[in-house]
Order: sequence, then C-alpha cells, then structure tokens
Amino acid sequence: MLPHVNISKQFAEPYKTFAALDAQVKAAIEQAELPVQLAELVKIRVSQINGCAFCLRMHTRDALAAGESSDRLAVLPAWWESQYFTEQEQAALMLAERVTRIGDEHRAAPALVDIEAALTEQQIAAVTWLVVVMNGWNRIAITSHYPVGP
Repeated sequence: MLPHVNISKQFAEPYKTFAALDAQVKAAIEQAELPVQLAELVKIRVSQINGCAFCLRMHTRDALAAGESSDRLAVLPAWWESQYFTEQEQAALMLAERVTRIGDEHRAAPALVDIEAALTEQQIAAVTWLVVVMNGWNRIAITSHYPVGP
C-alpha cells in the first residue's frame, strides 16, 4: 500500500505549477474547438482506467453539470460496444486509452477508430495533453489518498 502522505500539502509549489499546466490544457481544448462534454468523458475514462475515485466523482459531477446524460456515463467503460458516442468522441476515448496504457502500446490491438480521420492534429495534441494531465491528477489524488465519501 502507498504511504499516506498528501504530496500537494508537503510541496505546494509543484502542485500550483501542475494546476497552471491544467489551465493551459483547458485553453488548448477550447482552442482546438473540442466540446466540454468530450473533455469530461476523456477525464472520466482515464480515471476509470486508473481507479481514481476522487477524480471519477468530480468529473462525473462536472459532466452532468455540462449536460452529459447518465446513459452515456453508464456505458462509458464499454464505449466501443455502444452507439452513444460520436466518431470524434470515440477517437478521443481511444486516444485516451492508448496514452493511459502507453506501456502496453506495443502489444495493443489495432485501434477500433481511425483517430487521425476523426480528429485534427491540433485536436489530437489537445486530447493527448488532456490525458497526460489527467493521468497526473489521478496519481496525485491516489498517492495522496484524497478522501472520497458520501
């Protein structure tokens, strides 16, 4: 089990720097003209893969507030088996999974979606940055044992 040390409280400056990076990535998502709902789906999917309860709760609430449906959130862990998601969303979710599981990339099955056909280079870059930052937030929350209760 990981030690119970809140890394953001022990070293506030790196946390602030990471939060500033998060703000820059949010601006990149906007500049790439990607919908807020797509960004929230990516954040939730990355958090599902990493098992981050704190981020799952936060981004599920954010997605619902942004107008996301409970049906789409319910099938997100098996998005490829549903018809709920647009081609652009599927590409972003596939990219999120590939980047999050980057250590398995050389063994991964062929992509289910043509990412480069569904997203522009700018959008691919923005989603990739979003996934990188979300993986970081997951690791901060999990290793710091952020509380998640009712």
